[in-house]
Amino acid sequence: MRWDALFEDMEAQLAARQRLELEAEIAERALVDSAGVQLADRLRGSLGLSIRVHLSSGRAFEGVLSHAGSEALVLDEPQHQVLIPYAAAAYYGGLSRVAVSEPSIVRRRLGLGSALRGLARNRARVTIFAGHGRADAGLHGIIDTVGRDFLDLAVTRDGGERPPANARQVIAIPFGALAGIRSVGAAGG
Repeated sequence: MRWDALFEDMEAQLAARQRLELEAEIAERALVDSAGVQLADRLRGSLGLSIRVHLSSGRAFEGVLSHAGSEALVLDEPQHQVLIPYAAAAYYGGLSRVAVSEPSIVRRRLGLGSALRGLARNRARVTIFAGHGRADAGLHGIIDTVGRDFLDLAVTRDGGERPPANARQVIAIPFGALAGIRSVGAAGG
């Protein structure tokens, strides 16, 4: 055996061992880094993708992910937008493997209540799906007020017009019961 071949073989073995050690270190760091990733970061990495959100209630929503906040996401369906609190989701399909953190401190502090106040301010007609009960049941109405952990819904008939104040039924819904809020009208509007 030639000495040159022996040294080349030893160098190749050393290089292979160093490459394996580097790959192991990279894998270890990736595991440590992924432990700090939040769901909202992963969802922000999937903005613009068509995803499916399966709720604990059995209902599922599918659409283009247009917003991922600190406590909820927005899916654009062909004719509606759906606001889904993260707490209502059982699992997600179609997410990217990319995670993007929220650089704005202000946006990180805006929660579900802020999004619901926007719907109330716009007097948007909505269908609210509860987190418990039948997956197909929905409450139609207009959000009157939004408190710290609940909203008041002025109930309408199947997306109909808002009844006069003296003839309407207003119900209070805790945030914890919300599974999805579908707006009536075109997505993005």
